[in-house]
Amino acid sequence: MAKGYWVSVYPTITDPEGFDVYNELAGAAVKAASGRLLAGIGSRVVAHEAGIAERVVLIEFDSFEQAVATYESESYQEALAELPHGFERDFRIIEGLD
Repeated sequence: MAKGYWVSVYPTITDPEGFDVYNELAGAAVKAASGRLLAGIGSRVVAHEAGIAERVVLIEFDSFEQAVATYESESYQEALAELPHGFERDFRIIEGLD
């Protein structure tokens, strides 16, 4: 079964402290679903071509279905409700190749 991944890119974070509640709740939801943080806050980024060196978060799940179910879960939806007003994020759930 192919793994699933959450990929989040944050082009602009004007209030990093405003993410504290979201990060706590989202972290608990991901952990409860056996998700693993592979890259995130403090990870170095080198951007090429049209890329922009911005914050990227990469989370791995045992399956694509598990990644989707976690996003749709009540606990993660509660976390989303705590994102600061006016935040900007590019979020995707992708299926691994094997």
